[in-house]
Amino acid sequence: MPDKTIRLMQVIAGGKHGGAEEFFVRLVISLNRAGITQRIIIRKGQPWSKKLFKEGLDIVEIDFGGYFDFLTRRSIKLKIEEFRPSHLLTWMNRATKCSSRIRTNYNYVHLARLGGYYDVKYYKSCDHLIGNTKKIVSYLSDLGWPQKRLHYLPNFPGNSVSKPLPRSTFDTPENAKILLAIGRYHKNKGFDVLLKALPSIPGGWLWIAGEGPCRKELEKLADHLGISDRVRFLGWRDDIPALMVTADIFICSSRIEPLGNVILEAWAFSIPIVSTNADGPCQLIESGKDGLLVPIDDPEAIYNSINTLIENPSLSERLAKSGFDKFSKEFNENAVVKKYIRLLQETF
Repeated sequence: MPDKTIRLMQVIAGGKHGGAEEFFVRLVISLNRAGITQRIIIRKGQPWSKKLFKEGLDIVEIDFGGYFDFLTRRSIKLKIEEFRPSHLLTWMNRATKCSSRIRTNYNYVHLARLGGYYDVKYYKSCDHLIGNTKKIVSYLSDLGWPQKRLHYLPNFPGNSVSKPLPRSTFDTPENAKILLAIGRYHKNKGFDVLLKALPSIPGGWLWIAGEGPCRKELEKLADHLGISDRVRFLGWRDDIPALMVTADIFICSSRIEPLGNVILEAWAFSIPIVSTNADGPCQLIESGKDGLLVPIDDPEAIYNSINTLIENPSLSERLAKSGFDKFSKEFNENAVVKKYIRLLQETF
């Protein structure tokens, strides 16, 4: 049972969509169900906040305005004084900056979670830093942070049970091999490279779930390559589990990917993975054992690996099983939540 003296305030100024926001929601709900008393401060008007309200959590919505916004910091101070947390956990730069060096009449432990190689100037006043990959922790250590104040706590994916979607949902033939990719339509995600690989995967139909500034550019590229009839731009989806259990192969084509939440999610749903060797995926995947790694910006390597999986069902099954086994051992919800609670108990 968790220590009932823990009073955790979490602050995030996240946007409408993103991997950090999705994990934030999962962690808050899981800690709540584990008995941790929390107050949650979030930016107003976020679509994912509905899940938090549904849990009956103590939630405060504030503006997190621009450069000359002085009210946000004052609001956070008032909520700290009301709630009197034992721990303050801030997520990413803006929330950490707005919550740092707030003076109160009592002490609390300030932790911050980093999901990338952020500028540490925002974190100087924090007591402890959490990195969700070992490389992020090493990055912070190299910048002079003491090891005893650095902690590696991985993410865990969602665990919703879902039924496969009918292929007709997105006008896809019943016998097609569905290749699934998820992420913002942004250059960093390398979806242009994935599109360039598709002409050499004759049996593959590509579903890309996400939204972002490069959507029109990607649609034009699909038209130019003559593959628009086999590509479905799904927009941002709330039914990722259903997409996962429908897909045959999961693809991560990222140029930059500090962690790769999508890798964990694919493992959780026992889907074989082809991924670039970007930072996050190459820390997670042992190529040939629980996925296949390919070089960044290499469409030929992507289509060769995908075709290999399509032509070798036994290999696909073996990679998927091994990935699920690794997820079950290291990245399941229960194991990660216990690590967070242990850190809170040890940092009083």
